[in-house]
Amino acid sequence: MESMMKKSVVVGISVAVLAAASMVLAAQNTTARPSQVSIDGSSTVHPITRTAVEEFLSRNPQIAKGAFAVGFSGTGGGLKKLCTGEIDIAGASRPISRQEIQSCRNNNIAFMELPVAFDALTVVVHPKNTWASEITVAELKKIWERASQGKITRWSQVRPGWPDRPLKLYGPGRDSGTYDYFAEAILGSANTDTRSDYVDSEDDDVLVRGVSEDPDALSYFGYAYYEASRGRLKALAVANGLGAVAPSRQAVEKNLYQPLARPLFLYVNMVSSQTKPPVREFVGFYLQHAGRIVNAVGYVPLPPEGYHIANNHFWRGKRGTVYGGKAQIGLTLRQMLLKTASF
Repeated sequence: MESMMKKSVVVGISVAVLAAASMVLAAQNTTARPSQVSIDGSSTVHPITRTAVEEFLSRNPQIAKGAFAVGFSGTGGGLKKLCTGEIDIAGASRPISRQEIQSCRNNNIAFMELPVAFDALTVVVHPKNTWASEITVAELKKIWERASQGKITRWSQVRPGWPDRPLKLYGPGRDSGTYDYFAEAILGSANTDTRSDYVDSEDDDVLVRGVSEDPDALSYFGYAYYEASRGRLKALAVANGLGAVAPSRQAVEKNLYQPLARPLFLYVNMVSSQTKPPVREFVGFYLQHAGRIVNAVGYVPLPPEGYHIANNHFWRGKRGTVYGGKAQIGLTLRQMLLKTASF
């Protein structure tokens, strides 16, 4: 494994790769866009990207701050824009889907898939919630499945012994990769709708605020948002048949926090990476410093070889995805590295 990874790390760009990139440039539908670097997508990935942009601009004062437009319309929203040529980079908290891959093909948009971190998707309640310290996957399903809409409305209905208090739910919207991943991991399919009688938002800060102000609330979102609000939130350990495990970096690294550990990605428009120097320089900077930034933000960094592989794929212009258009529930860090290295 180690020799394979070291062998895959190539710094230069070969003549063959340059020729292939030229063919891609000619084939893609390249609608004229301003020189601004446009980024959108996952609110989970957003804190990493925002920090990377801030550091990149501070080290490159010749680039105007207004040259970067950074949003977070959700993984689905960002990938939709990427596949129609509206943006240069999309953050994603799940792999690109089959429908999104087809959309990119229909619009002649080639993309690169770059893993940047791992997340422990975190289930949270208010600190004044004294009755729940852990929750089972079955109970999460009971709370969030479509059949529970308008029926499971009190904590006492979730588990005997929990108080007869109202259950207030906050969660991501339908364009969120977190919504898709949670539905796949807890309900069994990303195409299965959760209940809809909850407060939804693509902005995780809205969810944080909702739970932090409501003692009867429950929500789920990326671990970094919990880390940034520890005093205002309480994380629940998740039990999946092998005991309850609290979300943490160590639990993710040891493959103990299942099924809610997941990889995070950047998807980069290949034309943008070849024709817009700020995009190329920024992604290179992002991958070079991602381990440190990811750790500071509150997610789980990849091992160094993971960033070496991603960097190699970026500079060689490795197009496409290794995930076949679907989420990979239960994927470990090592499995992700093997998949990426074999790409």
